[in-house]
Amino acid sequence: MAVNVNAKVVIVGCGISGISAAHRLVQAGFHNVRIVEATPRSGGRVKTGRLGNNIIEIGANWIHGPSEENPVFCLARQYGLLDPEALTPESQGMDVGGHPPWVPNAFSSSGRKLNAEDLNPALEMFADVLNESSEFHSRGVEPWTNVGDFIRSEVQQRAADKWKDIDATTRSLQLCAISTMLKVECCINGAHSMDEVGLGAYGLYKSLPGLDCTFPGGYEGLIKNLMSELPGGLVTYNQPVRCVHWNNTEKSETPVTVECDNGERIAADHVIVTVPLGYLKKHHSTLFRPPLPLHKMHSIQRLGFGTNNKIFVEFDSPWWDTDCESIYLLWEDEDAMVDQVPDIQTSWIKKLFGFTVVKPAERYGHLLCGWIAGHESEYMETLSEQEVTHAVTQLIRRFTGNPTITPRRVLRSQWFHDPWTCGSYSYPGKGCSLQDLQNMMEPLPAKRSQSQPLQVLFAGEATHPYYFSTVHGALLTGQREADRLISHYSSSSPSQLSNSKL
Repeated sequence: MAVNVNAKVVIVGCGISGISAAHRLVQAGFHNVRIVEATPRSGGRVKTGRLGNNIIEIGANWIHGPSEENPVFCLARQYGLLDPEALTPESQGMDVGGHPPWVPNAFSSSGRKLNAEDLNPALEMFADVLNESSEFHSRGVEPWTNVGDFIRSEVQQRAADKWKDIDATTRSLQLCAISTMLKVECCINGAHSMDEVGLGAYGLYKSLPGLDCTFPGGYEGLIKNLMSELPGGLVTYNQPVRCVHWNNTEKSETPVTVECDNGERIAADHVIVTVPLGYLKKHHSTLFRPPLPLHKMHSIQRLGFGTNNKIFVEFDSPWWDTDCESIYLLWEDEDAMVDQVPDIQTSWIKKLFGFTVVKPAERYGHLLCGWIAGHESEYMETLSEQEVTHAVTQLIRRFTGNPTITPRRVLRSQWFHDPWTCGSYSYPGKGCSLQDLQNMMEPLPAKRSQSQPLQVLFAGEATHPYYFSTVHGALLTGQREADRLISHYSSSSPSQLSNSKL
């Protein structure tokens, strides 16, 4: 229902959740909506860049589960931003459970190209154990506190039985493949180690059907289309927020004041905070006055937020097979099922599990995207482009056994050192539960309070109970908080519809 609402709504952050909240509110008749954004651009962690003539994604990469239930897919289709293949019923009907069936190539640290089929025992066992990791949240019991320990103990037991007749070298190689797969999972989860991902909460994440797809013209096309439908002047850029003062009791006409770094104070009836969890973890104690309730603070601490970075590497010619979609690198000294390196400064590059092939080659040429998570990834950000290029070049020469391979261009992301993001995306940490995600999205003040309700609302990927870490999760949370305000005013008496002076 459309309501003509004079309530002043300020949205902190112009990422996809902030944009979708504004969109929803404006459509519902709220005409006093404003977004304040710390940086000079919209989109947040949706960030498209260029490498030579190629359009590349510095941030969000895929639509995860592109099917009818996915609002990002539906918008992208509506705006005509997708390749025809992504729109076929076959693609939408494919349920890959969050792990697309990529055609792999594999190389070992002694410079051998491995037969990918030879790694099937490890890859299948890993997939089975990972699936089982998701089942504990529904049982309410966890045999280990974290996913890493569970995987290692299960693989150890199963290998003792299933691989007892395999020779020692092959068996060792299978265990090295498990290490590589653990590093893949660190990237997928945005965690330093799978030992930091809570086992009980791991299964909270839900995947949607559909074969993950990309935006040929860049993910930012989605942002541009959504922004074009908002009234001009609604966003103030380069305007960091210093503090959200809520529960104002002194003679203020509105219950909330948003204090900006430049000294501007914006009066509001409602503030929707959409900042990344990484930023909240670092700044929550100064960002809110009065401070957040204890249970909310504890949930912010328990939820995980780590770093996953990309290193794009372009070549004159491919050193991988034509049908190859992902490249796995196996370190032959890693048969202890590890996903962390012993010394970050000297061996950070070992955390890079390998590459995905950026396809189609007709569009991108010979382009790979390397993936690296965790503290090793954060250290990589501090190095010069030259140092990163050198490390990647040496790595590829070692694993292919070809000393002449030279990348044409290299570009990496640096999400940890982005002061407004402080990492990549959220995951359920150890000791985390659904209650923490519910605490994250709970508005202030608490329902029991006598003060004006819904003063501070929370959106963003880390506030979605089962699509955390995704763009569709972020978008849905922005809509959720807008709907919370719309239903509040729809059920209010007409006098409240203009409860603040213009």
